[in-house]
Amino acid sequence: MNPSHIEHIGIAVVDLDNAISFYENVFGLKCYNIEDVPEQKVRTAFFMVGQTKIELLQSTDPEGPIGKFIQKRGEGLHHLAFAVTDIQEKLKFAESAGVKLIDVQPRQGAERLQIAFLHPKSTFGVLTELCEDYGKV
Repeated sequence: MNPSHIEHIGIAVVDLDNAISFYENVFGLKCYNIEDVPEQKVRTAFFMVGQTKIELLQSTDPEGPIGKFIQKRGEGLHHLAFAVTDIQEKLKFAESAGVKLIDVQPRQGAERLQIAFLHPKSTFGVLTELCEDYGKV
C-alpha cells in the first residue's frame, strides 16, 4: 500500500473547546483549523506535530459515529490515518488482500481529503483511515 506518512491520529472528545485548550496549554500546540463535517456528524480541530496531525473529533449528533464511539468506549484514540495516493486503487488492493472495508468508495472528509476506512476487525483492532489530498488526485 506504501503510505507516505501518518496523516493524522484521530481522538474522540466530548468537549472540543476544552480539548483544544488542553493541547494548546499543556503541549504548546496551536490549533490551526476547526471544521464541521456534517456528513460525518462531527466537528474537528487540527494540530500539527512534525509532519503528523492530531485531529480532535467532537460529535454533533449522539447517533453519529463519534457519538456512538464515545457512548460505547469513552473519549480516546479513535483512528489512525495514513496518507496515500490513488485511494481507490488502495481500497481495491486492501479488499483483494482480505481486508474488510467500511468504505468501498472514498468520501469527503475534513481538510479537503478523500477518505475511506478499513474495518478494525481486519486491522488488529485499530480503525484505520486512508486519506488522499484532493489536490493530488
